Amino acid sequence: MRGIEERAGWRWAYFGMGLILIAAMLLFPGRPEAKERTPKKAGASSPLTPIRHVIIVVGENRSFDNLFATYRPLHGQHIRNLLSEGIVTPSGDPWIHFGKALQMRARNEGPFLLDPPLEGPFKVLPVPDVTYAAKAAWGTSDPSLVPDPGLFPSDQFLLKTGGAGLPHDNADTRFPANLPPGPFQITHFVPYDSYTGDPIHRFFQMWQQSHFRKQGASSKRKTEEGHDLYTWVAVQVGNGGNGNPPSTPFGVDSTHQGGVPMGFYNMETGDAPYFKWLADHFSLADNYHQAIMGGTGPNHVAIGTGDVVWYQNGKGRPIVPPAGQIENPDAMNGTNNWYIQDGYSGGAYVNCSDSESPGVKAILSYLTRLPYRTSSRCAPHHYYMVNNNKPGFHRDGRRYVSDFFVPPSSLRTIGDELSQHEISWGYFGEGFHPNTPRTPYYCNICNPFQYASSIMTTPLIGHLGGLGDFYRSIEERTLPAVSIVKPDALLDGHPAYGKPGLFEGFVRKLVDTVRRSPYWNHTAIFVTFDEGGGYYDSGYIQSIDFFGDGPRVPFFAISPYSRGGTVVHAYFDHVSLLKFIERNWALPPLTSRSRDNLPDPIARKNDPYVPVNNPAIGDLMEMFHFPRTRVSSQTPFVSDPPINDAPGR
Repeated sequence: MRGIEERAGWRWAYFGMGLILIAAMLLFPGRPEAKERTPKKAGASSPLTPIRHVIIVVGENRSFDNLFATYRPLHGQHIRNLLSEGIVTPSGDPWIHFGKALQMRARNEGPFLLDPPLEGPFKVLPVPDVTYAAKAAWGTSDPSLVPDPGLFPSDQFLLKTGGAGLPHDNADTRFPANLPPGPFQITHFVPYDSYTGDPIHRFFQMWQQSHFRKQGASSKRKTEEGHDLYTWVAVQVGNGGNGNPPSTPFGVDSTHQGGVPMGFYNMETGDAPYFKWLADHFSLADNYHQAIMGGTGPNHVAIGTGDVVWYQNGKGRPIVPPAGQIENPDAMNGTNNWYIQDGYSGGAYVNCSDSESPGVKAILSYLTRLPYRTSSRCAPHHYYMVNNNKPGFHRDGRRYVSDFFVPPSSLRTIGDELSQHEISWGYFGEGFHPNTPRTPYYCNICNPFQYASSIMTTPLIGHLGGLGDFYRSIEERTLPAVSIVKPDALLDGHPAYGKPGLFEGFVRKLVDTVRRSPYWNHTAIFVTFDEGGGYYDSGYIQSIDFFGDGPRVPFFAISPYSRGGTVVHAYFDHVSLLKFIERNWALPPLTSRSRDNLPDPIARKNDPYVPVNNPAIGDLMEMFHFPRTRVSSQTPFVSDPPINDAPGR
């Protein structure tokens, strides 16, 4: 078809990559990587590109526009963000197309709706709520957190600064009461190094936030989301606009969140300087998405499996979870959109094969109206985890005993696949090892392998470790072929108890350490965020199945083979990480139903963001350039800029 870009068949691509690898070996003998010690059973399947080591780093809860709202790429390249869309100015103020992001009020008093009746725009943005933002910086209240092994000494001070100084569950008085009803620059009112409130980020709420309109489905447009209900969902998640909300068992905020989701940072005025530096020097994707609508657990599972876990008997047979854990997003009587049973009240599972289950009909009906064919991926009688629940195992392999956990899962993981092909791998979670200062901040729901019986009840559990194990593997030249690295809760950038500067510091230390090592010349470091955290994003969302995709999140490919300073528009989501690993080592998809079976996207030149062969996700190869000549000289090691512009640094 004329005007359609199609990648050459992979058979020829593999052949070409093999020639490139042979040429590189002949042209550059005696490279530093020759000093690597190959781990036992590593590399039994040789990579088809020069990339011998993949490192995946996952932060928390930042949408693409939250961090890259005003980023201007080098060389006049296009990027899709608030600035390029004319929504805000370079100084972060409303601009000529601010109306594109105008937030609307709606009414949902009965069954869950994706397209509730609108009641007009907000006149001003409701004052953001503090939720549970750190009143005092963590290092001030817990001196054992300093020094932190995830930070350079020069960045340790970040744990002792930025406290909100405000009580939880109150209006954030640092922000004015007359904000325009759309995106606003956070650092107009507080320093970049500040803890701020945490937007709502759960499955059914995120479907509503993106506002998939009925009228879009019958049009020729494939972009059907309106992005105009972020604020309404955040306001109604608290009291439904009708009196006091029901009590919640987890001690989380019980008031509305106001305009928190609409906040963004401004790289044009100095925010997120290290992330800007990475974008200027390596490859940035502006069309990379969280794989599942909603929160942390389901998206980390997708990174490890390309799928969604379900409630089962531990042997792959689906069973019904306790009634109190089944989602019911229909509105409680007398409220506007206050869900009957949700993540706050213990809801985590949904049987999406039953169209009569609460919340299911609206999404399935929407999928049938899409201008392309897709599958719900909802197997009969399966209750899928769509909101966070703890994994079925402790870190040491013991069964988890709790009212709120996922039974041991039979779902196949990328760890199983790599081990089968004798390719080394490791999951490195900060705080993983018990009885260390970081243990309380370890994220168990972030470890996709901790859900899986095939990992946690076999010798494969030995592939799991802590952050110190990762850095030792670099020092001792035993770095696995594939590593997933997870900062703890204080360094992952999560709103309220984390901040972007701390995650920048974590990434900076990791990247600099790898760049100083013999591994650098054949390594790809992928840095992303698990999900958008409920923050506003203006990007296109491709609906793949009942579970997602969700909004865009930032994504970097950091490597000597990155396309330096390039913005890549191809459509990706978290399962693209699996596709890259599988293509690089010539591995098959994990299962017959995992999303890594989806084709690579084909897009028109005049609209590179929307695949014409929906549903489709890329394999990240577009983020790289593998020439015949040495490319590491294009990105020489230099002293990186400071990651934070806090006063007094």
